[in-house]
Order: sequence, then structure tokens, then C-alpha cells
Amino acid sequence: MAYPGIDFPGVGSGLAVFNDGKLLLCKRLKAPEAGHWSIVGGKVDHMEPAADAARREAEEESGLTIHSARFLCLSEQRIEADRQHWISLIYLSDDFSGEPRLTEPDKLSEIGWFPLDDLPQPLSLFAQDAVKALRKLATS
Repeated sequence: MAYPGIDFPGVGSGLAVFNDGKLLLCKRLKAPEAGHWSIVGGKVDHMEPAADAARREAEEESGLTIHSARFLCLSEQRIEADRQHWISLIYLSDDFSGEPRLTEPDKLSEIGWFPLDDLPQPLSLFAQDAVKALRKLATS
């Protein structure tokens, strides 16, 4: 059996959840990039629209209800340390309800809001691309 991201480039999707100038980040426990802070997201299932995958993953990982999202950027992650390769569509949402909570403690160790000028380190490649796009959006 072949595995996306490992045996061939996988398709991922993520959501930059933004509220009052702060970005929602979670700390990963598993590869790719275990120990890194990342936006919520994951693999796009076969025949699932990428925007729907971003909302689904965000809701599964944070417990939030996502009402809407818009495209933010494209991210390609070639993670040599984990021998993984992903191409991901990243979306942005400030339209949600609920309070974030750690709903997948087997995958994530921490979750919280962080100002763009004071982000925890290290950031995943996925999150780095989202942050660059958010900063660019803020200055345009």
C-alpha cells in the first residue's frame, strides 16, 4: 500500500483561525514535524473539497465550529527529516463559534491563541507559510 505524503506527494488542507489579532496554533505530537507549532489541518480525503477538509480538520482538532473560510495561500512542505512531501491549500477564518480546546490529545499536546508578533517556536512549514500570507494580507 502506498501512503500519501510518504510514497508520493500528499494533498493537505489547513485553516488559519484568526481572532483579535491572534492565530490559533497547536503543538504536534506526531510526524510530520513533531514538536512544532502548527495551524489546524490535515489530509484531504478522496473526493473531499479542500475547503471542507480544512473546516473538518479544524473542528476535529480544536472543537470550534467553523462557519466560513476563504482561501489564503498554497503551501508546499518538503520535510526532509520525516521524508514527507505535502502540497496544501490553506484557508483563513475569523468566522467561528466556541472556545478552542484540546480534542485530540493523541495527536496534539497544546493549543492556544498567539499574537503574530509573538509566536511560539518552532513553527511548522505549514504555519510559516500561513503566517507569511497573513502578514502580507495585513499590509495590503
